[in-house]
Amino acid sequence: MSIHAKQPGSKPELLCPAGSPLALDAAIEGGADAVYLGGLGFNARMNASNFDREALLDGIRRAHAYGVKVYLTLNTQVYDRELSDYLRAAALAQEAGADALIVADLGGASLIHRALPDLALHASTQACAHAAASGEVLKNLGFSRMVVARELSLANLRSAVEHSPIEIEAFIHGALCVCHSGGCLFSSLVGGRSGNRGECAQPCRLPYQTPKGRSDYPLSLKDLSLARHVPALIDCGLSSLKIEGRMRSPEYVLRVARIWRTLLDENRAANDDEMRLLAEAFSRDGFTDGYFTSRVGHHMLGVRSEADKQAGRTLPPFGNITRRVPLDVTFTMHRDHPVVLTVSTETQTATIQGPTAEAAIRAPLDEETIRRQLTKLGNTPYEASKLTVEMDEGLMLPISSLNALRRAAIEALQEQSVPTSTSSVDTARPPLLSPRTKRAPDVTKSACMTKAAQLTSRAQDYFDICYLPAEEILSLSDEERQRIAQHTQIGVALPPVVMDHERADVLEQFRAVSASGVRRALVGNIGHLSLAREAGLVCDGDFRLNVTNTQTVSVLESLGVHTPVLSPELTLPQIRDTRGDVRTIVYGRVPLMLLEKCVIREVSDCKTCETGRATLTDRRGMVFPILRTPDHRNVIYNSIPTYTGDRQDQLLQYRTGGWHFIFSVESPREVDAVIEAYEKSKPAQGQVRRINK
Repeated sequence: MSIHAKQPGSKPELLCPAGSPLALDAAIEGGADAVYLGGLGFNARMNASNFDREALLDGIRRAHAYGVKVYLTLNTQVYDRELSDYLRAAALAQEAGADALIVADLGGASLIHRALPDLALHASTQACAHAAASGEVLKNLGFSRMVVARELSLANLRSAVEHSPIEIEAFIHGALCVCHSGGCLFSSLVGGRSGNRGECAQPCRLPYQTPKGRSDYPLSLKDLSLARHVPALIDCGLSSLKIEGRMRSPEYVLRVARIWRTLLDENRAANDDEMRLLAEAFSRDGFTDGYFTSRVGHHMLGVRSEADKQAGRTLPPFGNITRRVPLDVTFTMHRDHPVVLTVSTETQTATIQGPTAEAAIRAPLDEETIRRQLTKLGNTPYEASKLTVEMDEGLMLPISSLNALRRAAIEALQEQSVPTSTSSVDTARPPLLSPRTKRAPDVTKSACMTKAAQLTSRAQDYFDICYLPAEEILSLSDEERQRIAQHTQIGVALPPVVMDHERADVLEQFRAVSASGVRRALVGNIGHLSLAREAGLVCDGDFRLNVTNTQTVSVLESLGVHTPVLSPELTLPQIRDTRGDVRTIVYGRVPLMLLEKCVIREVSDCKTCETGRATLTDRRGMVFPILRTPDHRNVIYNSIPTYTGDRQDQLLQYRTGGWHFIFSVESPREVDAVIEAYEKSKPAQGQVRRINK
C-alpha cells in the first residue's frame, strides 16, 4: 500500500464545497474536515459567489478555529499573460493561511511550486488523473495529492491508492460530467464558454435529436452518490472524500455534509431514509453509482424534474453555525502569584497571565463565580467542555479582570489560525521557465487519423508524420508499413484513457506496434508517459494535455514530451505567446467530449456504431459525429471542422510553425481534397470554425 494511503478502516477526510461564505459556514456546521473554495479568478466555478480577499481571510480564520482545513481552487488553464496574476492569487492564498491549492495547469503548478515551495499542491480532477501512474509524475512536479477521475471503479480506486506515491482524493457525491473532466471542449468550441476556464454552459444537460427521430437527453447523467458504499470507501484507503457542489445552496451543503459525517463516523451505508434526504437536497431523478460498481448503462441518465426542484425548496433555511469546539479551560489563582488561564482544543493551546490576586477584605472570589465568568464564550466557536480551577482561599480578583483574561485567551487561541509570515515572492517577475527547444524555422505537418485508409498516397507525401490507432497500424502488412515509411513517418496515437485494469493489455499491444518499427507515440495524458516508454516509444504531446502557456511546454519538455499540440481554445495571439517547439491544430473536427458511458447505444444501435455513422443533432440542427474507440468509449466530434487553408499567411504571421491536422470521419477522397485545399490555399467550403485573432 502507498505510504500516503489511509490505513484500511481509518476515516478519510470529508471535503465539502464552499461556493460562498454562508456555504462555508454550512460545511462547518455539517461536520466537514476540510472545505474547498474559489477566489475571484482562476477557479472552475466562476459563476459561484466565491471569495474576495477579505472574505477569504475571514473564512480561513473561521474554518481554522473549528479545525477545518481550507483548499483554494486555482483549477483553470492559464495563459502566458496571466501568469503574474496567477502567482499573485497563489501568494494571497498562502498569506491568508490556505492549507493547499487545487491546481489543474501543469505550468502554473510548476511556477507556484518554485516560487512558494511550502504551499501544498493538489492536482485537480481537471488534470485528468485516472491511473496510478499519474501519481508518480505529479509527485515529481511538486503535488502531494491528486483528485482522480469520477469514472473510476472501486477496483481502479484501490489500484490508485495502492500504487500512487501521493494521496488520493475521490468524488463521492454530486454532479457528474458525462465527459472525462479536463477533456470537455463542447461548451468552449461550440458555445464560446470554456469549461477549462470555469465558464461551462453545460451543453450535456440539453436535449438532442437522435437518428431515431426523438428529442432526448442522452448526455445528462444523474448525480453521483456513493452513500450506499461507505464501508468500501473507508476500506479502500482514500485520503479524502469529496462532495461536489460549489454552485449549490448552503442548505444543500449542510444536509449532505451532515449525512456523510454520520455515515463516516458510524462506518455504515446510508439507509433508505438518508438516501431520500439526500435526494431532497438535490438530485436528477435519483442517483447513480454506475462507474463505481462497473454497471455502466442507460440507468445512469437523468434530468432534474419539477418534482426534484420542488423537493429542494423544502429544505430548512440555514442561519449560522451552532456547532462549538470543545475547550479545556484551566484557571490557577495562588497567593503572591499572577493568575493564569490556559485554554486548549485538540490541536491548539493558549496561556495568558493576569494580575496577582489580592487578599480579600470582605468577599473573596469563589469557584462558582470563576466558572460562570470563564464559560461565557458568547459568539466564539468554543464551548467549555472541561473546566479546572486551582485556587487558594481568601483571595480577591475583579470580575472585569476575569473577563479580560478570558477574552485575551480566546483571542490568542484564534490568532494561531492566522499565518505569521507573508510571501516574499515577486509576483510582478515570476520565476518563469523557458523551453530548451525552439520552433522549427520551416512549417512541419502532422496528422492524427482514425483509419489506416485515410493515410492515402497524397497524405504520405504531404505529412511529415501521421499518427494512427494501434489496431490500425497492426492491421497493415509489413510491406505496407515499409512502403509508407519511404514517404512519411508513422506514429501511434495512444488512447486518451487507459485505466489501471487495462494497462497490461494496452502495453502488450504497443510493444507489438514498437516491434513493427514505429518509434513515436502521440500521448494525451501524463499518466501514459511511462506506458509509452515501456513500449520503447518516444512521446509527442497531444492537445488533450491542455497546453495553454509556455510554462506547460517547459514542464512537458522536462518530462520528455516533444512538440505538444496546443489547446484548440487558444487564439492566434495566445499561440504566438506560447514559446517552444509546439503544434497548432489547423484543420479538423476537434474532439469535444470523451465519454466513458456509451452514448451511441442511446441514440442508435451497434450496427451504426460499427459503420462510424452515429450522430447527435442539437436544437439548431448542427450534427455532431460520434466515434467509438477500441475500448468502447465514445468521442463526440465538432459538427464543423477547423479550417485555415485560406489563411496560411496569417498562421505564419503568428508563428504557427507546426501544423496539425485531425481526420475523423473523412473518407480517403475527402482527406485528399483537404490536402489539395491547403496546397492551393482554397477558400473554405461550407461552414467552418476559425481560430480567433
